[in-house]
Amino acid sequence: MDRRMIGEGVYKRLPEPLKKLTDEFKNREKDVVLLSCMGVLSNCFPNVYGIYDKDTIYPHLYIVIIAPPASGKGVMTFSRILIEKIHNEIFDKTKTEYLDCEKSKTKPGGDKNKICPSVQVRILPGNVSSAEMYSYLDSCQRFGVVMIESEIETISKMSKNDWSNYSDVLRKVFHHETISISRKTEKIHLNINEPKLAIVLSGTPEQLMPLILSIANGLFSRLLIYGFDEIADFKDVFDKSKKNTKQIFKSVGDDIYSLYHKLMKIEPLEFSLTEIQERRFLKKFRNIQADIVENYDTDFLSSLRRHGLIMFRLCMILTVLRNKDNLQEPLICANKDYAIAESIMKTALRHAQYTFETLENSEFIAPQEEEMLNKLTKTFTRDKAIQVGKEYGVPVRTMDDKLIQWRNKKIIIKISQGKYRKKNEKETEADKEAEVNSKEIKRIEMEAEAEVAMERAREAEKQNNL
Repeated sequence: MDRRMIGEGVYKRLPEPLKKLTDEFKNREKDVVLLSCMGVLSNCFPNVYGIYDKDTIYPHLYIVIIAPPASGKGVMTFSRILIEKIHNEIFDKTKTEYLDCEKSKTKPGGDKNKICPSVQVRILPGNVSSAEMYSYLDSCQRFGVVMIESEIETISKMSKNDWSNYSDVLRKVFHHETISISRKTEKIHLNINEPKLAIVLSGTPEQLMPLILSIANGLFSRLLIYGFDEIADFKDVFDKSKKNTKQIFKSVGDDIYSLYHKLMKIEPLEFSLTEIQERRFLKKFRNIQADIVENYDTDFLSSLRRHGLIMFRLCMILTVLRNKDNLQEPLICANKDYAIAESIMKTALRHAQYTFETLENSEFIAPQEEEMLNKLTKTFTRDKAIQVGKEYGVPVRTMDDKLIQWRNKKIIIKISQGKYRKKNEKETEADKEAEVNSKEIKRIEMEAEAEVAMERAREAEKQNNL
C-alpha cells in the first residue's frame, strides 16, 4: 500500500493563509507543513463548534508525522510560530496576575489563604506530569492548549511512569469527555468539562509504538498519521531566491492573532455541512467501511470512524480560515473546503492503514509490554496476565488484545483455554527460519510458474506462426 502525497489540487484551492504558508515548500515537506499548521490552528479558533453524532465538537486535531531521520519532517516546527504570539500574551498576562496576587498575600493585612489565579498557556510541553496536564486543561478549558513536540520520545518517556502516564487523558480529551482527578495528599480535586487539546508531533517509526503501547488501546485510532520513508535531498542552504520562512510564518501568525481575538469577542459560532455534503459524507464512509469489512482487518474500523470526526474538524478549520473576514452564523462549509478535507482524509486514512498493518505485523513490542511479559512466569493464565496488566493501568479488554497480538507475533503459545506459555529464544528463531524458508519456497514456486507461463506463450506464438 503506497503512502501517497496530498494532491496538488488541494494546494491550489487552500484558503489564503494556508496557501501562503505551503507555497514555500514542495513534496513531502509541503504535506508536513500543511498538516502541522492545521494541527496548531485547530487550537486558535475559540467559540467555534459543530454538532457531530449529537455531540458538541471543537476543531482540535491530533497530528502525528512519522518518518526516518534526515527526511525533512523537521519543518513541522515552523507551525509553532502561528500560536506563539497568542501563547506569549496569555502566559505573560496570567503570570503577572499570579505574581501580583502572591505578593499581595504577604503584605500587612493580606489574605494568606487567598487562592491566586492559575498561570495559563496555549502551548503545553510534552514532558508534564499527569497532574500538571489536568491543571493546565482546567485553567485553559474554555480555549484549550496545543502540545507541539518534534520528538515523540519526549511523550513516550512520560508514559513509563505512574505519575506522568496520561494516555487515558489523551483518549478522553479527543472527544472532549469530562475528566476528573482527586488526590488527597496533593489537595487536588478537578472536574473538567469539555477539555480541549490539540497535538502536533513528529518522530521516527520506532518512537510511535511506545507512545500508543498497543494499536488496540484506542489512542492510535484518534491520530491523523502521515508517514513516509524517503530521505530528503541536501538543500541549497544558501539559495538567495528563498524568502525568510520564519518571517512568512510570523506574518500569518499576526493574522491568526487578530482572528483569535475577533473570535474571542463574539458569541459562539456553529459550523455545519450542507445537506448534500452530509449525504456525500455518509455515502463515502459507508462505502469505505464496506470495503474494510470485506478486504481488510475489521480492527481498523475504529480508525475509520474517528477519521470521520477528523474530517469534520478539517472542514471546520478550513471554513473559519475561508471566512476570517466575514465571521457570522450560519458558518457553512463551502464545497471546495469539503472537497479539500475529504481529499486530506482519504490520504491520511491510507497512511493510518499502512501504519496499522506495519505495527500489527511488527515483532517490536513496547517497553511496558516487555516489563509485563517479564513479570509473567513461563506458563501463565489469562487471569494472571490481567492481574499484571492492572498493575500497569491496562484495562481487561486491552490485555486480551495484547494476548492475541503476542500470539500473532509468536511470543507466546496458547496451550489450552485461558492458559499460555512463553516461547524460548530457540523456538522463536526456529519460527523465523521457517518463515524465511516458506517465503523462499513461495518465491521459487512463483518463478517456476512464471517460466511455465512463458514457455506456453512461446509455444502458442510458434503455433500461430505455422
